[in-house]
Amino acid sequence: MHEDYRFCPRCATPLESLPALEDGGEKIRLRCPSCAWTHWNNPTPVLAAVVECVDRDGQVLLARNAAWSGRMFALITGFMEAGESPEQGIRREVAEETALQIDALKLIGVYEFERMNQVIIAYHAQARGEVRLSPELAEYKLFAPAELLCWPAGTGYALADWLRSRGYEPRFMDLARRP
Repeated sequence: MHEDYRFCPRCATPLESLPALEDGGEKIRLRCPSCAWTHWNNPTPVLAAVVECVDRDGQVLLARNAAWSGRMFALITGFMEAGESPEQGIRREVAEETALQIDALKLIGVYEFERMNQVIIAYHAQARGEVRLSPELAEYKLFAPAELLCWPAGTGYALADWLRSRGYEPRFMDLARRP
């Protein structure tokens, strides 16, 4: 259950975990006992890109989010906006966060990220231009594909699948050993 919702957005009644009959049988969800509003808590679609810099010998750009502690670098990610396709959304995100322009885009796959209640739609983006980071990102690094270390979570699995598609056997970092 999503802890952020405590009150009904329609009538402000405190929400309760209540059963109701749905297509798949009885489900317990946060529901309003007054007006019957239901918090469905469906996963949020998140877009991700393995950004290959074609004008930098095919190096892959990984970035560190300004809000993250530590020195973890990851794929460019963002939320899909209403009225845009996933492809339009990842083009927008890459341009907003890095100022790079995408020449070609190809779907890598779709990945679950249950811990965050998200579904990740990951693309390989061939991009070019001068990197100018948005305030959302603190820094970036460029890596040759053979140097990349994947992480054992949603976007890390997308990176691993992309590496396999390029003939590289992915290597995963040991998060238990990270400071």
